[in-house]
Amino acid sequence: MIGKLKGLLDSLGDGHALIDVGGVGYEVMCSARTLAALPGPGGLVTLYIDTVLRQDFIRLYGFSHPMEKQWFAHLQTVQGVGAKAALAILDILSPSELHKALVLQEKTAFSRAAGVGPKLAARIISELKDKPLPGSVMIGGAFTPPSSGNEPGMVRNEGLSDMLLRNDAISALVNLGYNEVRAGEAVMTVYTRYDEDPPLDVLIKQALQEIAS
Repeated sequence: MIGKLKGLLDSLGDGHALIDVGGVGYEVMCSARTLAALPGPGGLVTLYIDTVLRQDFIRLYGFSHPMEKQWFAHLQTVQGVGAKAALAILDILSPSELHKALVLQEKTAFSRAAGVGPKLAARIISELKDKPLPGSVMIGGAFTPPSSGNEPGMVRNEGLSDMLLRNDAISALVNLGYNEVRAGEAVMTVYTRYDEDPPLDVLIKQALQEIAS
């Protein structure tokens, strides 16, 4: 089974690249993101390969970073997500964006991919939220600056939610041994009950209660 290819880029096609490795041309299916990162013809290319075996064909899927390859396989553990849909998702979402979308339960992020409708997007989140995520790290930068400075009477805009507060709460739950996606879901559920940012200890305590329920 091929796990990695290093050679010269022969040519690019619709959704694939032809890689010359010692005179042998390998046709590799790639996401739009990976294709855009490749050099021009004749340039040196290294791709991390996922080999898909079927009864009637062998197909190579290539990625410029091993994390993309891991996510490609991870997405396909969801019922209804095959190689085509997984690649379409990687067309529009980087590994860090995938991680954030799952933690924040952003179904619309997945449904923007070609062939992924709202129902499949919801299933992706439902089936992956309790599984370890590839290269799991804290999601710094997933949120935008604090909203706690809003003037009295203003309705808090959830797009301006408190980045540090929610990240700290999620981090605390992860340190207690909870799955990061489940922790993120619980923190989000509790956080949206408040018109203003609650104290960190209150947010953590109520998120724990949410998980227990």
